[in-house]
Amino acid sequence: MPIVAVIGATGTGKSELSLDLAEALARDGVAAEIVNADAMQLYRGMDIGTAKLAPAERRGVSHHLLDVLDPTEEASVAAYQREARAVVEGIRARDAVPILVGGSGLYVSSVLYEYDFPGTDPGIRDRLERDLDEQGPGLLHRRLLEVDPASAQEIGASNGRRLVRALEVIELTGKPFRTGQPGSESLWRPAITIGLELERAQLTERLDRRVERMWSAGLVDEVAALRPAGFGTTAARAIGYAQALAQLDGTATEAEAIAEAAALTRRYARRQVSWFRRYPDTRWLDALAPDRVAAAAALLRR
Repeated sequence: MPIVAVIGATGTGKSELSLDLAEALARDGVAAEIVNADAMQLYRGMDIGTAKLAPAERRGVSHHLLDVLDPTEEASVAAYQREARAVVEGIRARDAVPILVGGSGLYVSSVLYEYDFPGTDPGIRDRLERDLDEQGPGLLHRRLLEVDPASAQEIGASNGRRLVRALEVIELTGKPFRTGQPGSESLWRPAITIGLELERAQLTERLDRRVERMWSAGLVDEVAALRPAGFGTTAARAIGYAQALAQLDGTATEAEAIAEAAALTRRYARRQVSWFRRYPDTRWLDALAPDRVAAAAALLRR
C-alpha cells in the first residue's frame, strides 16, 4: 500500500481531509490509519494550542504518534523517523493505507524520503542552546551564514531550534548541513501526496481566528495546568505556548500574547507553504473547494 501524505499550511484542514479520506477508503473496502506528522502534537496535554483532535473527534479511525512525549522531553526528528516508519510498515503489513498528516515539514520529509540524520552531542547542543537563550537566534544565524550560507538562507533567522541543529551537525561532521529539502532524495516507499492550499488573504484570516479561538477555548488554563511539571525547550517555545507562558508571567497582556502568537503563526504558515511547494508530484487542492474530498479520493483510486 502506498503512503498517502496530506500536507499544507496550518489551518488548511488537513486533519479533516485525512478523516474524510479514511472514510472514503473504508467505503471502498480498504482500511486506513492516520500517522501524525505534527511535531507539537507528539506532546501529551498540549491539545488546544496544537489543534489536536480529541479522541471523540477521530471518527473511530486509528491514530498513531499522538501524545507520545511529555512536555519536558525534547522532540527529535531522527527518533520520530524511526518510530513513524515502524508504524507505517505495521499499517502496510495489515493491508491498510497509512495516511501521514501534518505540517512539520522536516518530519513529513523524514518519512517520505530517504534521509539519514547525523547523531547528536549533548555538550555541543547545550552550548548552542545557551547561546540561543542568552543572545537569540540572530547570532546563530550569523554564525551559520559564515559556514553554510545555503542552509542559513533556507532555515531563516528566527528558527532557533533548526539553527542550533545545523550548527551542531556542522561542528560534528565538518560538512554543510543538509536541510532535508523535499525532493532532494528518493522516496522511501511509494507515496501519493495531496496538498491543501488557500489564497494568502483567506489563510491569514483563518489563522488569526484560529489563534483567537485557542485563547477562548482555554489555552492559558491548559498551559497553567501543565506548568508545574515543567516544559522542555521545544515545548516551551511552541507557538501559542510561549505566549501563554508570557501572559501567565505577566510579561505580556492577553492582547499582546494573542497578537504575537497570530503573527508567528502567519510566519510559520509562510514557511510551510515554501517548504511543501517543493514536493514533487503533489496534487494541490483548494482547501475550501466543495469537491476537495471527492478529488482527493479519486487520486487514491488510480
